[in-house]
Amino acid sequence: MSDTTTSPSASPTPVDFWFDPLCAWTWMTSRWLLEAARSRDLTIRWHVMSLAILNEGRLDHIPEEFHDLVGPKGLRPVRVIVAAQQRYDGDAVARLYTELGTRFHRDGGTPSPTLETIEAALTAAGLPADLVQYADKDTYDTEVRASHARSQAAVGEEAGSPVLAVPDATGAQRGFNGPVVTPVPRGEEAARLWDAVLLAASVPSFAELKRTRAGGPVFE
Repeated sequence: MSDTTTSPSASPTPVDFWFDPLCAWTWMTSRWLLEAARSRDLTIRWHVMSLAILNEGRLDHIPEEFHDLVGPKGLRPVRVIVAAQQRYDGDAVARLYTELGTRFHRDGGTPSPTLETIEAALTAAGLPADLVQYADKDTYDTEVRASHARSQAAVGEEAGSPVLAVPDATGAQRGFNGPVVTPVPRGEEAARLWDAVLLAASVPSFAELKRTRAGGPVFE
């Protein structure tokens, strides 16, 4: 399955998706979005955001078990993705995110951003392994922070990963945090959820719909 789905339609629906590759819930949302794109004409535009940036200055209040996710090491995969984006294109970003998520989440691993895991993902995505050098460099941090800032602006307030922006009734992109799903909806169920998100975005007064999560993400 291609990570960027298009069709002969003259006007596919633009979707902006901001993600932190270390977030398991975001991974689930991204796989649902790709599933919905099988039957809906979507153009998915992939952007990074960063839980490490979101939680700057708060690390002392976060359990140590989450420090690889929201601490300085959490910037590693985001930096490498942006390096790939600068050198290549959005399709490279989508391929690399798929390979990173497969290793961090789907295959039962832990989202620990080791250089070895990132390098293996680069190779599997058909990208130069030497892009891993940017994991611990601030070369593209200006671009990383700008993309993260756009994710927050799309929602209108501080929000975690993911952020999804879709057209509202006027055609302008309107951002939401989520949706949160587990397991990944498939087939017509995935398409109906997409239709519901698009409908919600078309209602100017709609802001939030939420319930308690039942357990952790279920990877298929």
